[in-house]
Amino acid sequence: MSARTVPESDRIIGAARTSLPSQLLHDLRAPLNQIIGYSEMLTEEAEGQRREDFMSALGRIGAAGHRMLAVIEENFTSDQNANPIAIADEREPLQESAVVSRHPAAGPGLLLIVDDDATNRDVLSRRLRRQGHGVRTASNGRDALDLMREAAFDLVLLDIMMPDMDGYEVLGHIKSDERLQHIPVIMISALNEVQSVVRCIEAGAEDYLTKPFDPTLLKARVDSSLEKKRGRDRETALFEQLQKNYGRLQELEKLRDDMRNMIVHDLRTPLTSVILGVEMLDTERTLSESQRELLAIAIGGGKTLLGMINDLLDVEKMESGPTQLQYEELSAAELVAGAVEQVASLAQEGRTAIVTEIGSGLPRFAGDEKKLSRTLVNLIANAIKFTRAGTVTITASQDQSQNLRFAIRDSGQGIPAESLERIFEKFAQLDPHSKVGSGLGLAFCKLAVEAHGGRITVESTPGMGSTFSFTVPLVYETQH
Repeated sequence: MSARTVPESDRIIGAARTSLPSQLLHDLRAPLNQIIGYSEMLTEEAEGQRREDFMSALGRIGAAGHRMLAVIEENFTSDQNANPIAIADEREPLQESAVVSRHPAAGPGLLLIVDDDATNRDVLSRRLRRQGHGVRTASNGRDALDLMREAAFDLVLLDIMMPDMDGYEVLGHIKSDERLQHIPVIMISALNEVQSVVRCIEAGAEDYLTKPFDPTLLKARVDSSLEKKRGRDRETALFEQLQKNYGRLQELEKLRDDMRNMIVHDLRTPLTSVILGVEMLDTERTLSESQRELLAIAIGGGKTLLGMINDLLDVEKMESGPTQLQYEELSAAELVAGAVEQVASLAQEGRTAIVTEIGSGLPRFAGDEKKLSRTLVNLIANAIKFTRAGTVTITASQDQSQNLRFAIRDSGQGIPAESLERIFEKFAQLDPHSKVGSGLGLAFCKLAVEAHGGRITVESTPGMGSTFSFTVPLVYETQH
């Protein structure tokens, strides 16, 4: 049996499979793209006009174009240069209904076609206009960038191989410009090259298409890119609106706080005058016992109201900016003793026992005496208010992190779990059903402790009491 003789033409073509230069391949495929593109559009028109004679001839023209393209693909390109997108398309032949269902029509958009070949621009423009899109064209990269800065395009279809400024460079300019980088770009080329696809996607391209275009695939990828862009546009618009709303809310809150502070500040002066006047009346010797009791109630109520006003102004001031602390050398034992003295009458009234446990050898430390004393007074007073006929224990010790730790433990009713998260917020109440306090004391404590660089926490079990604790660093900043 004789060996099979390979025709000379097949041997020559087989030898040529070493692949041709990219530019030559591009020049070979470009006219085929035009032949196939025009024949497909003419076929669609002939179908609409029921011109069977034209359809047959046009079909043969298109088929010949595809055969020529297949010859180029099979004999003049290497397998390593195959476009992965094109390979996927060959493995799964696209059916128009499947593609459309996967990518619903996104609605018409304004598209920019950038290609140095006028015929290629015309083929693609006709195809996209038939799909309902508005289309503008540019013959080079510089004109394209100028057009993009003048009009709001929804999508750019950008040819890779162009003179002077190629598609890679144009894509780089688009993605580096804050005004343009949000516009999706589909790269188009007459070449099937893996490296080209990867380079474009890594540079920010939305997608990649090769010529000649499958009409269904072109529509699907354009619609998909437009839908993604509109989704991003909606997110951006929503975010911008949220920012505007948040800015407006901040303005309104500041206006509210400024008005409140102005009103509260203006209340302090006449209230102080009222308290002084009532106290002067209390010095009159002609008053009866019942009258003195009424004056005492009035004085107490006035001082309570003045304290609430001062708390509010202090909290607002501390929230508005860095708190200025008046540092001095302090003793933990003396600080606790002074705070206990201030709440002694309140403890006696509530039949509450106060126990102090001060660690031995505690070092003196630097802090703002007024703010730390007021923090202790607020915490002890709260513990007494919610511990009737019980015990409040105050401890001071040094922890392992070079901090002084103050803790106020009570045997009261405890705090509901739902209140713990917001307990240090302004106007929060320890008990939502209680009308005790203004809800500013704990907010002040938190701000004062954090201004010292410390931390305040609370632990509580309903029915078993609560423990408020805060730390003050022994090593403090040089700002004092």
